Amino acid sequence: MEKLEILQAYWWLLIAVLGAVLVFLLFVQGGQSMLWCKASQSEKQLMVNSLGRKWEFTFTTLVVFGGAFFASFPLFYSTSFGGAYWLWMLILVSFVLQAVSYEFRSKKGNIYGTAVYDIFLTFNGLFGCVLLGVAVGMFFFGGEFTVARANILDPASPVISQWAPSHGLEAIACWKNLLLGFAVFFLARTLASLYFINNIGGSEFFTARMRRNTLVNGLIFAVLFVTFLVVLLLADGFRNTGNGFVAEPNIYLHNLLDMWYLCILLLSGVVAVLYGIFRASFSRTWRSGIWFAGFGVVAVVVVLFLIAGYGGTAYLPSLCDPQSSLSIANSSSSEFTLTVMSWVSILVPFVLGYIWYVWSKMNAKPLTEKELESESHKY
Repeated sequence: MEKLEILQAYWWLLIAVLGAVLVFLLFVQGGQSMLWCKASQSEKQLMVNSLGRKWEFTFTTLVVFGGAFFASFPLFYSTSFGGAYWLWMLILVSFVLQAVSYEFRSKKGNIYGTAVYDIFLTFNGLFGCVLLGVAVGMFFFGGEFTVARANILDPASPVISQWAPSHGLEAIACWKNLLLGFAVFFLARTLASLYFINNIGGSEFFTARMRRNTLVNGLIFAVLFVTFLVVLLLADGFRNTGNGFVAEPNIYLHNLLDMWYLCILLLSGVVAVLYGIFRASFSRTWRSGIWFAGFGVVAVVVVLFLIAGYGGTAYLPSLCDPQSSLSIANSSSSEFTLTVMSWVSILVPFVLGYIWYVWSKMNAKPLTEKELESESHKY
């Protein structure tokens, strides 16, 4: 394998890890979608402030995920972000509303009241999760675009990529993408329930309700995800054989079987998620379900990204022109750029270590009403 191919595979792995961590951190959005679910005012305050301590992790990871894509696979960035912009703008608006809400929800002189900002948080909790799932669904089920690299030499129209006139709205209408989107939504709600069990203390009634929410949302997620996995493994895709992209039936199933170690990782992840859900649902004292389910989610999402991009697979298939499909080989930065960024990526473990340190300090003990009353800064 040549150096450029190694660098491309390395950066796709980093993209996979960042995407997996982002999906795990969507428990913040899942918790926001639960603010109106029979919660008293004091419980809602605890939920918002518990999530408020973590929302920046999700926002920052989303930005880093997009930045890593821009730097390592710029053709994807220009094609998807620049073409399917209605989809990405809706995602961006939902996250901007989230940031504004946490900033101004409890500020003095707030003329809108907390209810308006709670609606914004709920909007981000629902649409942020579903639309991100739709965007990831395009990695498997494609988009309506064409790529013409020769256009870069045309001074009259130096546009490489052209998207369908609906500019990403067609992806939202695709039932396969929506299937993944709603699976992500109910996963986020499941993780949020597990997070609240771990992070909020003092009320056994509240904890018991979160355990019920874990079971209900977890079962819905399991049904949706298994359905998505069956649809995915039976789906067709495109593989670059050296002479262009060729359609291949059950391509993702073939990738999973060819890379047997990913089968083991996928199975381990599924078992960890189910263990976290069911033990947390039926135990009255166990509070660590978020970590088992979190590990499982990261493992499963990494597998999904790898079978989408490795083996010459088109990770963004074109439904209009198969030869315009994007793979990690034809959409990456130059060898020099990837090499320089690889040295920079050495800092990633230190950043993750810092995040873990800050998280541990924040979660040294469960958040209670008494502790919240003594804090000077509230969301």
